[in-house]
Amino acid sequence: MCGIVGASARHNIVPTLLEGLQRLEYRGYDSCGLAVLQDGSIRRMRTTQRVADLRVQAGGLDAATGICHTRWATHGAPATHNAHPMISRDQVALVHNGIVENHEALRAELLEAGYRFESQTDTEVIAHLVHSLYSGDLLRAVRLATGRLRGAYAIAVVHTAEPLVVVGARAGSPLVLGQGDDGYYLASDALALAGAAQRVAYLEEGDVVRISPDAAAVVDVRQESVERAWHPVEAYSGATELGPYRHYMQKEIFEQPRAVADTLDGIASIGPELFGDTAGMLGSARRVLILACGTSHYAGSVARHWIEALARIPVDVEVASEYRTRDSVPDPDTLVVGVSQSGETADTLSALRHARDLGMLRQLAICNVAGSAMMREASLRFLTHAGVEIGVASTKAFTTQLVALFLLALTLAKQRGRLAAQTEHEYLQALRHLPAALQAALATEPQIMAWAEAFTRKNNALFLGRGMHFPIAEEGALKLKEISYIHAEAYPAGELKHGPLALVTDEMPVVTVAPNDALLDKLKSNLQEVRARGGELYVLTDAGTRIDSSEGVHAIRLPEHYGLLSPIVHVVPLQLLAYHTAVARGTDVDKPRNLAKSVTVE
Repeated sequence: MCGIVGASARHNIVPTLLEGLQRLEYRGYDSCGLAVLQDGSIRRMRTTQRVADLRVQAGGLDAATGICHTRWATHGAPATHNAHPMISRDQVALVHNGIVENHEALRAELLEAGYRFESQTDTEVIAHLVHSLYSGDLLRAVRLATGRLRGAYAIAVVHTAEPLVVVGARAGSPLVLGQGDDGYYLASDALALAGAAQRVAYLEEGDVVRISPDAAAVVDVRQESVERAWHPVEAYSGATELGPYRHYMQKEIFEQPRAVADTLDGIASIGPELFGDTAGMLGSARRVLILACGTSHYAGSVARHWIEALARIPVDVEVASEYRTRDSVPDPDTLVVGVSQSGETADTLSALRHARDLGMLRQLAICNVAGSAMMREASLRFLTHAGVEIGVASTKAFTTQLVALFLLALTLAKQRGRLAAQTEHEYLQALRHLPAALQAALATEPQIMAWAEAFTRKNNALFLGRGMHFPIAEEGALKLKEISYIHAEAYPAGELKHGPLALVTDEMPVVTVAPNDALLDKLKSNLQEVRARGGELYVLTDAGTRIDSSEGVHAIRLPEHYGLLSPIVHVVPLQLLAYHTAVARGTDVDKPRNLAKSVTVE
């Protein structure tokens, strides 16, 4: 969601701040701003346009200390007066990710103390609070202020009285510390610091950090000085370059064969060591609970079919935001699996912590970011290798999550004596074939583009699937609605007669995932129900199904049936359908309205 970059260095940091902010544009935002300390005062500029507009405003600006921000509106409309940084009495400037839950009470208190508010944001409350508590030490003022906040936050603050200092703090929202050759940096994502910092340290819950050109000091939640481990900054040389593609989403769809190959690289056999399990946690688990949001939740729903079929272990898949707010029945022998692209998804992190508080300590993180909070907190972990994913609509992160979850299903089956050596070998061969299978799915793009032309004129769509392909239908519907803004719903095909059939007309396209599996005959009956009501069918099928294009039926056939791995392959044409429909409708594909890449607030 929102992005933070801050710097204190022995050179002009304005270009570095703006470059870092531009790297964070993929997270989604509706305004941005910059504040620097210059000649004893704060220079601020803000816009509801893109970072490029902010760069024009900042032309010629030269400063050694500053902070900047991309805002995704929560409290207050997307407007310049609500854009960060917020300033208190021309002395404090502050940027903030997250939500302060007790901002109304604090606002009333600060109004009584004579502070004037110019925005509707909770962020301005923090700026005034820091100012009210300042007595010559910015780190101390921030520490006292954050002690009064309830909710999630990452902040970066400057004060005119300390012209070479930036102070940051985090609780529930990510913040990283960076070290370069001639200064120190803060950012909400290490990607922002590539090229400026040689190494980064991930701040922990409750940390407050003070940076200057020559030093960084971290104080933890117990108010003790601590050192955080340093990690080299990954090179993101080509990650943010579009190359021959029109959008990042298209680029990332076509990167899936490589992403899957990278995720499988070096895996020669199935075993608990793939997940860092040296204590036998996987082997003794009696149940599995998968916690995730959005696209990652659908990956977990596919995994439920795999794990129950292969390992014969009962699996629950819960929307993370729902799990943490209901009165559930804990079981200490449950393996709790958190799935997230960023590893910073607020609801998933909170759900995992809630499960931990209930005594469920066997926790596995499946994630695409090595240094994320989820990966640091889990006892077991699997790092996918999708690479940087910039498009808000997740594609390659989803398919690599599915690969990781299939490996988990095989591992759980093997530990329970349900995976013979020959079967293990066959599944490994099938996994290694996946990149080629994905290439075949990508080759359907011209046919998908023809479908997209028809969808461009529609306002609604229905997606159907059965068994482990129903979550793929859900993912297809999600992709279409989030980037093309066409209303789309997914149903298990067997539920047609229980309500959704009432929606079917010749104006309602019905997309069906129809692989050649054990449920095919039942699914064909469901297709006949749609045709009998005048519905227009768009069928994604594969070898041997004998489903062909005819009047009212548009079929695209993949060359093979991929067995249990079929969901990983069948989702690709659905991604392409959403992408090309959105392009034809002229929407902002990579930055869909109202959405953000990483949802770091509840």
